[in-house]
Amino acid sequence: MPDKSVIIIGAGLAGLAAGVYAQRNGYRSHIFEHAGQPGGVAAWWRRGAYTIDGGIHFLMNHRSGAIHDLYRDLGTAAPEIVTDMPEYGRWMDEPSGKLAVFYADLDRTAAELKQFAPADAGAIDAFIAGARAFQAAGAFDVGMSAPPELAGRLDSLKMLWGMRRVLPYFVGKHSRTAAEFAHTLRDPVLARIFENLFLPDVPLWFLYMLFGLLADGQMGLLTHGCEGFVQPIAARYRELGGEITYNATVEKVLVEDGRAVGVRLANGDEPRGDAVIATGDGYDTLFKLLDGRYLDDTSRARYRDWRLIPPWVTISFGVARGFAGEPHFTTYRLAEPIAVGPAQVDLVSVRVLNYGPSFAPAGKTVIQPTFESDWDYWAALRQSDRAAYEAEKARIAAEVLRRLETYYPGLSGQVEMTDVATPYTTWRYTLNRRGAYMGWLPTASQVMTTLPRTRPGLDRFVMAGQWVVPGGGVPTCLMSGRDAVRILCKWDGVR
Repeated sequence: MPDKSVIIIGAGLAGLAAGVYAQRNGYRSHIFEHAGQPGGVAAWWRRGAYTIDGGIHFLMNHRSGAIHDLYRDLGTAAPEIVTDMPEYGRWMDEPSGKLAVFYADLDRTAAELKQFAPADAGAIDAFIAGARAFQAAGAFDVGMSAPPELAGRLDSLKMLWGMRRVLPYFVGKHSRTAAEFAHTLRDPVLARIFENLFLPDVPLWFLYMLFGLLADGQMGLLTHGCEGFVQPIAARYRELGGEITYNATVEKVLVEDGRAVGVRLANGDEPRGDAVIATGDGYDTLFKLLDGRYLDDTSRARYRDWRLIPPWVTISFGVARGFAGEPHFTTYRLAEPIAVGPAQVDLVSVRVLNYGPSFAPAGKTVIQPTFESDWDYWAALRQSDRAAYEAEKARIAAEVLRRLETYYPGLSGQVEMTDVATPYTTWRYTLNRRGAYMGWLPTASQVMTTLPRTRPGLDRFVMAGQWVVPGGGVPTCLMSGRDAVRILCKWDGVR
């Protein structure tokens, strides 16, 4: 085993996974984290007696398979931390008064959708057929192919063989975006729903995959939120002898003779190591920590032209009220949009965190409205006028609460805590470019692109995380951390 040290930038999911596998393979590792706790985008914070969960909305592959084995390897696969999702979510269209429910039971979903939009029965059957194909195949390999540094001649063939039952769904009409599929539907309300089941620009097969996993019982809710998922990984890392320093912002990667040898922290310290694994924001890493010195034309074009996932505003209300039996996720299409900066917001999704005991005291609940919002608006407001920024957050929270009164009469008088996180908040705590909480937008072309983890001309440096695995998500981030250590092992001749 190597007697070598590794500096890891970031204690998000990729950084923690890299740390665990580094320790298990004989490396001495030290993680330096910008924030005051682990998790990165998988964030949580306290407001009085309430815990606000700001990251993982659902967990994939929590029951069995290679991803579940990865969770178990990292110490975070205890059955009690996940509860199965009985439904993906509900969509309430205020202008028409129509409600659609997407159940884990695909037959029930199909029947309800056909009743909702009889003219679209054929398209509904085709969508359900796609979901069933992914359910039968148990496929969740997209974005999880070996990085170029590890891929052998047979790796692509092995991946294609494993996905052979769903390969036809990655081309042709199935590779259309969700928005393009929605535009073929006759019912305008159902069209708007399908366009926003996840994101309008994701390929249709991505929705098949989600609903296939849901139907197979492989999507769950974290009963203790992000904290209950992240802390066991951090504990496993520490048990293996790893070190984490929090509130330690990395400002530069130190390079000597074309080799990464350590990092410079904001406080001036310069910890050294035999290799560096960077798991934070890709733009920050390449253009700032490395001063843009190790970029090829392809990478420059990618960071110039590729689209980022839209950022969110997340409002959390701590409510002195139980919400037993309420669905965990509902999206409302508002009859009267809410003005937020330059945009008119007409879609608000509401999480009801009533599926675990850790979010609120007994008899109380956190409910969490979210919506997409404009990075430039919030960043400019926060940087130019802090008081106006806080006033705008308060205004929007009050307006959203007023709208929720329609569905939960008396709610306003029961709110004990209000917290508003903007795209600027996401950037401030995670340094994710423009508040893009999952990095690249998972379009058909971007999500199918395999990105290198190393940089030309720079030795002993590896990247991991959602910026090198387009589409992001929990499994891919964790696997990228493991892959980073596999690359180190390959360099050092370690099995």
